[in-house]
Amino acid sequence: MLYLDHNATTPLDERVWEAMAPYQQRFYGNPSSLYRLGRLSRQAVETAREQVAQLAGAQPAQVIFTSGGTEANNLALKGLAHALRGRCVAVGSGEHPSVLEPARSLIEHPVALHAIPCDGQGRITAAAWEQLPAGTGLVSLMWANNETGVIQDIPALMPPLRERGLWLHSDAVQAAGRIPLDFAHSGLHLLSLSSHKIYGPKGAGALIAERSLPMRPLLHGGGQERGLRCGTENVAAIVGFGKAAELAQQELAQRAQHVLSLRRHLESLLSSLPGLTVFAQDVLRLPNTVQFGIAGMDGETLVMALDRQGVAVSSGSACAGGAAEPSHVLLAMGVAPELARRAVRVSFGAGNRAEDVDGFIDALQKALAGFA
Repeated sequence: MLYLDHNATTPLDERVWEAMAPYQQRFYGNPSSLYRLGRLSRQAVETAREQVAQLAGAQPAQVIFTSGGTEANNLALKGLAHALRGRCVAVGSGEHPSVLEPARSLIEHPVALHAIPCDGQGRITAAAWEQLPAGTGLVSLMWANNETGVIQDIPALMPPLRERGLWLHSDAVQAAGRIPLDFAHSGLHLLSLSSHKIYGPKGAGALIAERSLPMRPLLHGGGQERGLRCGTENVAAIVGFGKAAELAQQELAQRAQHVLSLRRHLESLLSSLPGLTVFAQDVLRLPNTVQFGIAGMDGETLVMALDRQGVAVSSGSACAGGAAEPSHVLLAMGVAPELARRAVRVSFGAGNRAEDVDGFIDALQKALAGFA
């Protein structure tokens, strides 16, 4: 299998598995227990907390472990719902469903919802803040888009809003490990992360949260994670997340340069194919991500044709798989629905090589020839 869908998930790094393995069998203590076996688990969790904090540019005390990015995003928005009554929540129009759907659910509280518009390249500029409704209390804007790879200038966009007294959240699930993050100087109050996007295990994530926020938990009973994420911690997964974060921090520059060279190679080859459009090609994107559409070719049909040749790519967000509607991200950018349905996403990882790009192009050309 030629795997080119690292924005959906990444393979588990062998070094991460080695760090996790002892906590699967030998060190099985509950980290809330006072005896030695429990203390060993607690120490492992706290070490991971430090590792994740370092990747995010945050303090360990600000790290709340969750089951993944989706839970972190839900906790960020719903955890403040009680303090937002009568106010407005503004979210980027191209956000991940795990932000959009919780935001929509807040309307019942009652909270108004505002979609922050982007330009034709998927960028949100400070001009969008002029359209924020009066009484806006929370803004959520993803650091890097999971489909197009477009990077928002969070450190420039957020501080002016913080000065206005708004609470600020960013879904950095795709950004972490691919571009530098600095929570402390970003202007943000909240930041979401996920383990399995950085070669860690599935089932682990984190919400970075300033301690002064009036957060309330989604789950009750137990008091773990500052009382904001009750339930016995998944120690092995958290240890794996911590190790993955440590490696991502250490290897960030070389990983980014490697996948950027692959992306550039791919885009140079795609440019020769007729009727092909690369979305957001002219703006700052994640170094590993290319999303394109080919005239007359349905994206999901092309994904399945490539799968039959042993190539794994995506037609958009893995969390929206099976959806017949065109990408809401591309629609927000003003892309015509017909073209938005053509979207295919390639996302490279550390294990890909230049020959994988050539193999993909060969498979793509064969797939297109089969539909000619």
